[in-house]
Amino acid sequence: MVRLALGISFIMCSVAALGAMPAGIQKYGYIKDYGPFVRVQEDWPVSRDTEFKVVFDLAKAAAPGEINKTILAAARFINMHVDAGFAPDKINVVVVVHGSGGDDVGNDEYYEEKTLHKNVNAPLVKALADKGVQFIVCGQSAAFYGMAKTDFLPEVQMALSAMTAHAVLQQSGYTLNPF
Repeated sequence: MVRLALGISFIMCSVAALGAMPAGIQKYGYIKDYGPFVRVQEDWPVSRDTEFKVVFDLAKAAAPGEINKTILAAARFINMHVDAGFAPDKINVVVVVHGSGGDDVGNDEYYEEKTLHKNVNAPLVKALADKGVQFIVCGQSAAFYGMAKTDFLPEVQMALSAMTAHAVLQQSGYTLNPF
């Protein structure tokens, strides 16, 4: 009886949460098929000439067979800004990967052997890289997790460390996105 009540309560909360989803979600954008966003009426103006230099820190792998939320956030960031009138060539995004996050930028052979799933992140990584997003993996984490350069998708570059990549990117004017 308690399980039934908890199950019904969970369903009700889930339905309420779904009902609270914003109307007008844009499912398609500059990064095709990825990065849904919502158009908003802004009252905090940002010059459309602004140049963005943003780093997303990917430290944790998604559950096997799921899209990594950090990689998806990078796509959403680009899509919402291009849709709002910012020039794509002024939106510079880097995803620094470390920890277990390396799995989600692993090539098909590596990912499938480890998780028994297809790497659903691979097409998203390619779509982002095709639009200029850089993926930099921590060489220290790769070594710790037993990954070689050949275990990563071709779009991924290896740095000495994530700490090194963050330091160099910060010195180059990049800001760390906290989401």
